Amino acid sequence: MRPLFADPKTDFVFKTIFGSEEHKSLLIALLNDLLELDEAHRVTEVELLSPEQRPRVAELKHTIVDVKCRDARGITYVVEMQVLNVEGFEKRVVYNVAKAYTSQLGVGGLYPELNDVIGITICDFELWPDRHIPLLSRWRMREQHTGQQGLPEIQFVFLELPKLDTSGEPVTVVEKWAYFFREASSLKAVPPALSKSPHADALDAARTARFTDDEWDTYIRAGMAIQDERGALSLAMKQGSAKTLIKMLTLRFGSLPEEITARVQRASVEELDRWTELLFRARTVAEVFA
Repeated sequence: MRPLFADPKTDFVFKTIFGSEEHKSLLIALLNDLLELDEAHRVTEVELLSPEQRPRVAELKHTIVDVKCRDARGITYVVEMQVLNVEGFEKRVVYNVAKAYTSQLGVGGLYPELNDVIGITICDFELWPDRHIPLLSRWRMREQHTGQQGLPEIQFVFLELPKLDTSGEPVTVVEKWAYFFREASSLKAVPPALSKSPHADALDAARTARFTDDEWDTYIRAGMAIQDERGALSLAMKQGSAKTLIKMLTLRFGSLPEEITARVQRASVEELDRWTELLFRARTVAEVFA
């Protein structure tokens, strides 16, 4: 049985809602809300950029989803959904936005022809877990001595979904967008917080009842691909942790019995973490695994 709403974090659904002419008003609403634009500066119309105009970056295929558009002032917006926190993620975001900026200038073009580019990244993980960075953060260059902001040509906006406070109902438009992205696929009905436009319209676009059989199959395959990539990343992390622990044990206690090496290689991430902590207090290999 299909859920009521599909997960908007998957490639197919994200692009259906925010990357199609049919629902372009939702993309405009998302831009205005996440950029916190006042009435005088709100985006009223955008042109979706074709895939050929998007910078090509070697990256995970299914866990990085983007939609690019340009408004009437010439400002380009790179809107990304990032499911997994991968190595070099921040650098990739900077590269992608910078590439969108420089690619505006064709052969023989002049620098004054360059327009601003704003990167908007929705993260399904905490990008800055140990800093006092809010749910929605905005970044641009500034002069270090005076704090004066300048060089606005490239800006970055991040929405970190896990930072949404779920102890109460979402109140602000930003909180409602975060709630939509986080919870849509588990909702059994339209909640009061998302009962008005544009959030209600976004939910309506995510209704699985609207999907054809082929679209549903595409959605399922996209979800499976994300799980595969998540599993591959988890396995790589586990293998790296096991290799590191074996090296540390060898340095501390000398050559290891084969059964200890095999046990470490089969262990879960939780076991590896526990043994690593015990390593620094243990006097023998046996005490680590006791």
